[in-house]
Amino acid sequence: YNYLCSPEDNIYNVSFSRFKIRDVVSGAVILDIKKLQPAEIQDIIEHETNRFIRYHFSPAFLTLREIGATLEFTVGSKALSRFRLIERHFYRNLLLKTFDFEIGFCIPHSRNTCEHIYCLPDLDPNIVEEMIGNPFETRSDSFYFVNNKLMMHHKAEYSFTGTDSSRE
Repeated sequence: YNYLCSPEDNIYNVSFSRFKIRDVVSGAVILDIKKLQPAEIQDIIEHETNRFIRYHFSPAFLTLREIGATLEFTVGSKALSRFRLIERHFYRNLLLKTFDFEIGFCIPHSRNTCEHIYCLPDLDPNIVEEMIGNPFETRSDSFYFVNNKLMMHHKAEYSFTGTDSSRE
């Protein structure tokens, strides 16, 4: 996989500790991934970070209209100015949707939580069937910027074939 920056570009020591997805309409939690974090915020750059994840969702996920995605993360010794997330979701070479979220300012040595609300696109039923029938050909790139400079790039692949919503 080609990444547009290296783990060393995360000079702010941003470390994600939790990612939760919920259906905004019903409130049902669809996914909740937690990473054990030390009690004290470490100012160590993690060079061996997991920048790729595979998600397994049921086909019903594709019928949702709005989801809330909660991120919990820590920041090292440098403040984040204009922290921003841009996500691009694709099925094969078809751009499904681009999301752009301004997280804003984060103080040094802080634990932070933010929830982004995603209004999911209306997809052609034929595309939905193809997405269900072709696991992991739906992908996303998540780009994290501080002061308009790219500092993290994560990739994900999605399967909509089963009821298991765990990650690999």
